[in-house]
Amino acid sequence: MALYFTSDTHFTDPRVLRIDRRPFATLAAHDEALIARWNDVVGPKDDIWHLGDFALGGPERIADLLGQLNGTKHLIIGNNDPPATVAASGWSSVQHYAEMTIGGQLFVICHYPFRTWNKMGQKSIDLHGHSHGRLKPMPRQYDLGVDAWDYRPVTLDEVLAKRRS
Repeated sequence: MALYFTSDTHFTDPRVLRIDRRPFATLAAHDEALIARWNDVVGPKDDIWHLGDFALGGPERIADLLGQLNGTKHLIIGNNDPPATVAASGWSSVQHYAEMTIGGQLFVICHYPFRTWNKMGQKSIDLHGHSHGRLKPMPRQYDLGVDAWDYRPVTLDEVLAKRRS
């Protein structure tokens, strides 16, 4: 069982093709590609945290999307997550903010990037989305949005290794 993170998939949201200039000819091609890339790395028994802005659409569309995606899914609510996304039964947990300790390291998790965060002075790490790879990162702060990660979820090892390289 592995642990993955992602953010800002914006399934079924036509604005991402225009505003974020994602390299897909159509919204259907965008959604298909992101589903495939998710399932290429996340297995059925893996945990995945989605750091907000999952999808637009009604309850049926959200349920359909969640059913197509591998893993035990947790949602950190983003500014573009409508009630149907937040209320969907396919999430194992739903919240605005989380903290988790992995291997003795504290991770602060929210959709939004913080200027300061809990235990920042004790080397905690901020994981966020929202900025679509456009913000200059601060030390120990990582944008986990799909725009920054080849439109796929990533492991913490991948994230931490990228910063070191």
